[in-house]
Amino acid sequence: MRPAHDDLIVLRGGGDIATGVAWRLHHAGFRVLVTELSSPLSIRRPVARPPAITDGVTNVEGLIGRKCESNSAIYECWESGEIPVTIAPALADIGEHDNIVAVIDCRLAKRPLDTTISDAPIVVGLGPGFVVGEHCHAAIETMRGHRLGRVIFDGAAEPNTGSPGVIEGKSSERVIRTPENGVVEWQSNIGDWVEAGTPLGFIQSEQRCEVLAPFTGMVRGLIASGSTVTTGLKIADIDPRNDPSACHQISDKALAIGGGVVEAIWRLKLQQ
Repeated sequence: MRPAHDDLIVLRGGGDIATGVAWRLHHAGFRVLVTELSSPLSIRRPVARPPAITDGVTNVEGLIGRKCESNSAIYECWESGEIPVTIAPALADIGEHDNIVAVIDCRLAKRPLDTTISDAPIVVGLGPGFVVGEHCHAAIETMRGHRLGRVIFDGAAEPNTGSPGVIEGKSSERVIRTPENGVVEWQSNIGDWVEAGTPLGFIQSEQRCEVLAPFTGMVRGLIASGSTVTTGLKIADIDPRNDPSACHQISDKALAIGGGVVEAIWRLKLQQ
């Protein structure tokens, strides 16, 4: 079975994991539409689709994502072999599109938001919070380890641990969260190698609050400078490995999850 030329997969969220999903689906022959917020909160911006919202276009490993504000622009994107990215906080905001065969919730909110099992013939949820048969037709394991990328047709993915996977002995300390409400401004760039305690930037609120590197490593992700942030929001990611090229490549995790999504869609389509 080959996907119909006009089979449409809607991805809710365009972060780095969603980019791996979009990459796998695109190369499996599906049309993909990515929906995002007007002010995206993505960290790994070189390998995410949200920069298309702010910059108009993004290129991840040769696959172009382009901001589209009309259905005609979306179709032009598909005809050019590109991925359309549109501002659509709610699924209804994408307007009328025929042949939506699947909705994939790639927002990784660790809990169901507004995606429902009735949104499309196939609904797939990524990670914790989605219960198969209640919120979706299939879920994909997103926790690093032996089960990463596996398709779940009964039950749910592993519950949220509150800590990212361990890389060279570093886990929760890899993630930097804003200490207070304000506007973030960076002095470092993605790919920089920084020493522990180096000022990466600051949060400007009533006072200026510096954001420091928690350990010596590479700046792997930064929320867009100028973003308005709230206390506890993830704003940066430090990697103990010194491999700047990895900042511009889709991760092994994203590709594994993307492969799981492709498998889920094919298996569910065969059951229809």
